[in-house]
Amino acid sequence: MKYKIEKNTVQETLILPLYSRKLCTELYPNLYRDETAVHLIDQIDYDFSEAEENSHSLMQRFGALEVAMRQNDLAFEVQAYLKNHPCAAVVNLGCGLDNTGRACDNGRCKIYNLDFPDVIALRQQLLPAGEREQNIPCDLKDPAWFDKIDASGGAVFFASGVFYYFLTQQVRELVQGMADAFPGGVLVFDAANRTAVKMIAKTWLRTAKIKDVGAYFAVSDAKSELSQWDSRLQVSSRGYMLGYNDLKDPSVSGFFRFLAKVGDNGMKMQIVKIGFGDRQ
Repeated sequence: MKYKIEKNTVQETLILPLYSRKLCTELYPNLYRDETAVHLIDQIDYDFSEAEENSHSLMQRFGALEVAMRQNDLAFEVQAYLKNHPCAAVVNLGCGLDNTGRACDNGRCKIYNLDFPDVIALRQQLLPAGEREQNIPCDLKDPAWFDKIDASGGAVFFASGVFYYFLTQQVRELVQGMADAFPGGVLVFDAANRTAVKMIAKTWLRTAKIKDVGAYFAVSDAKSELSQWDSRLQVSSRGYMLGYNDLKDPSVSGFFRFLAKVGDNGMKMQIVKIGFGDRQ
């Protein structure tokens, strides 16, 4: 049975990131593999013709590489945390149909996938929660979800392509609330400077036909800007195209490596890592 996704619905906005992860797997198999995305695309009744047509363009292929690097980087940080906290909570904020939590499963951690109720409803059909896993419907901006996370063994939170659509004050309040609720935990997410965020608003949102969302939250120098939010925060960042991988794989052209440098250095595309210190 195939699950039908209607046009112009919130659920449709999950399709493009999912298709990008499938495309990454096909274009850059040595760098990135997401078999879940490949499998899910086959299970969904949706007209992918436009996405397939766009997938031949140079910028769409570079965009797929961006997605691959971002997911790899976030997974790296999750796995690094699990080495020292093997029974931690692994929390995917704004999960959509992403399966990074399960891909990082060490057999002992607890996995939580959080998103809006209609997104979780679809996820329950396509990716029902496994052992030690929960799919939680919520609004990330409402801290009520904090109580649903068992962080007794530590907690690592990650958000992929999520915070661009929050106001800066909303991200700040969320981070401060998480620092209160999860001392010793870590949050990792992707960010970029204002120029890049404006480009996201013009390109991604238009392609996805999202009309009621803007892109707001931007970061240039994560350590200096975000450390001011709270004295307990330990903030660091790395470029997300070349900060974790040199991209010297044969599947990546020299031109794409040049664009990756522009992304990291000019657009400040980065993975931000925030450690929550102990309560003061």
